[in-house]
Amino acid sequence: MKKKIMLFVLILFLSVPAFATAETFDFGGNIAYHNDVVFINFSLANDATNVRVWTDSFAGGGASSGNFDPITALWTSAGVRLAENDDDDNINPATQSYYDSGFSLPTLSAGNYMFSIACYDNYSNGTLLSQGFMYDGDTPIALGAWGGSDISTDGLDPNIGTYWHVILDGVDSASHQVPEPATLLLLGFGLAGLATLRKKI
Repeated sequence: MKKKIMLFVLILFLSVPAFATAETFDFGGNIAYHNDVVFINFSLANDATNVRVWTDSFAGGGASSGNFDPITALWTSAGVRLAENDDDDNINPATQSYYDSGFSLPTLSAGNYMFSIACYDNYSNGTLLSQGFMYDGDTPIALGAWGGSDISTDGLDPNIGTYWHVILDGVDSASHQVPEPATLLLLGFGLAGLATLRKKI
């Protein structure tokens, strides 16, 4: 009887949904080419207020001449662009520099979203992600050797760094690479426990 109660408690524990809370996430990495685009996925379990998503890597990351000038966009999970931004250092002035970018969103509906980071001036070609980005058809050029589409107007150093860093604040979950979901890990532990319990019976 005791084993049946333990089994019932274990099944009940695994079936209870986790409660999501708004958190802060940060991701960083390097891009190799002028036409690379990085995507960060994030979710809101409920309608939210004061969601912020921003870069703070332009003047950071150890590159002597700074890192690339990021241009960012916000997309729905269906690939519809909601906004695009270049050069907004007012989202978190304590960490951002002039060419950093991002969004401060006073309201955002529950759902799944994508935040994209590209090197200026690799703008999205339209309001649909399927339309791609300005440099998609170009032969990739190493970012450190590129220097921008027009050095006299971009003001980019040909030795710009490749580092990017993004912070998301007020979202429930976020991912850059696909990690093993915590619920699958719990399920694995639960199944291992059931197997051990079964052997003892």
